[in-house]
Amino acid sequence: MSDLNTPPGEETIGRRIAQARRLRGLTQQQLADRVPCSKSLVSQVEAGHKPATQALITAAARALRVEVGHLTGQPYRDADERRARVHRRIPELRRALLAWDLPDEELPAPPAERLRADVRRASALGRDARYIQLGDMLPGLLEELTRAVHAAEGGRREELFAMLAEAYTGVTAIAYTLGYFDLRSLAMDRVGWAATESQDPLRVARTQWQRSTLFLAAAAHDRGLLLLERIRHGMGDHLDRLTGPELSVYGATHLRSAVFAARANDRQGAFEHIEHARRAARLLGGDANHYGLEFGPSNVVMHEVAVAVEMGDGAGAVERARRAVLPPTVAPVRLGHFQIDLARGWLYHGDRRRALEALYTARRIAPQQTRNHPMVRETVRMLNQLERRPSRLLTRFAAWLDMP
Repeated sequence: MSDLNTPPGEETIGRRIAQARRLRGLTQQQLADRVPCSKSLVSQVEAGHKPATQALITAAARALRVEVGHLTGQPYRDADERRARVHRRIPELRRALLAWDLPDEELPAPPAERLRADVRRASALGRDARYIQLGDMLPGLLEELTRAVHAAEGGRREELFAMLAEAYTGVTAIAYTLGYFDLRSLAMDRVGWAATESQDPLRVARTQWQRSTLFLAAAAHDRGLLLLERIRHGMGDHLDRLTGPELSVYGATHLRSAVFAARANDRQGAFEHIEHARRAARLLGGDANHYGLEFGPSNVVMHEVAVAVEMGDGAGAVERARRAVLPPTVAPVRLGHFQIDLARGWLYHGDRRRALEALYTARRIAPQQTRNHPMVRETVRMLNQLERRPSRLLTRFAAWLDMP
C-alpha cells in the first residue's frame, strides 16, 4: 500500500458510490434522501474520510439501482494461483446448479453411506471457512447427489434431498464470501427446492432463515423481518416446549432479526431480539450445530458485538467483546467473522492498533473468509487513511489483500 493516503488510482467503495451517483444524475443530498442518511455521511464516505458500513453500502446500492458488488468491487481477483483456484470452480458450480433436474442416468448412483460422509466433509469445510477446498469438492458431489435423488424412492429419497440441500448451502457460502451474488440467488433457489423435497419442516424453516440474507443485501429490512417473524410464528409461542433443533432455528431467527433492526438503526428492537435469542440459548443449554446454525450462547454474544458495530457504537462493541468468553469449539467461520466485526469496533472506538490486531487474528482463524470480506478492506483502507506513515504490519496486511 502506498504511503500516500487514498492514492488517486485506488478504487474505494466511497469512490464507486460517487461514480454511480453521478451516473444516475443525483446530487449527494438526493442520494442521502434515498438511503436515507445525512448528506454529510455521503460526502465523508465518498471522500474517504469515513468507512462505508454494510448498511450504507446495501442502501446505496438499492437507491442507485446497482448490485452490491458494483460498489464493493467483488469478486476480488487473486494473483496467487492456489487461492485463485476457487474462482475457476464457479463455472462448474453454476453448471451443477443448472443441471438440477438433468442427472446423468448412464452412471450409477453412489452408495448413500459415501454420500453421507462426503456431505459431512463438505459441511466441515464450510464450518472451517475453507472455501478453496470446498469449491474443489462441490461440483462432483452435487452431480452425484443429483443422480442419487432422482434414482431414489421413499424415505431414502427424503434423506438424500436433505443432503442435497446441505451441499447446495455450501454453494451459497462460497458465492456469498466471494461476491458472486447472482450465483448465490440461484443456489438459494436450489436449497429451497431440495429442503422442501426433504419433507423436513425445520430444514425448510432453516432455508427461509438463510433466504433472509438476500433481503439484507437488498436493504429490504422490513421484508426480511417479516420473513423471520413468519418462521417464528410457525413454531409457536411456548419456548419451553421446543426441541433442541427447534430452539436453534428460533434463536437464529432472532439473531438475524437483530441484525436487520441494527441496519435499520433500531437500537431498541435490535437488543430486544438479542434478549429473545439469549433466552432460547439458555433453554438450549449450550452451543449446538443443528442444521448448521451454530446457535447457542457464543453466537448470541458474537451477535451482540455485531449489532453494536452495525450501529457504529465502537465503545459498546468493545465493552461487549471484553465480557465475551468464547470456547475453543466455536466454528472458525463464526469466530473469524467476529474478529472482523471486532476490528471495526476498535476502529470506531479509536484504537487503531487493536483494530489491526483483530484483523490479523481473523486472518489466522479464517484466512479465506478474511481476504474476501469487503469490511476487512474498508477497515484497512481507513487505518491507512488515519496513519501519517502506515506501520509495516499494516502494509503487510494490505499487500496480503492485494490492495494498492
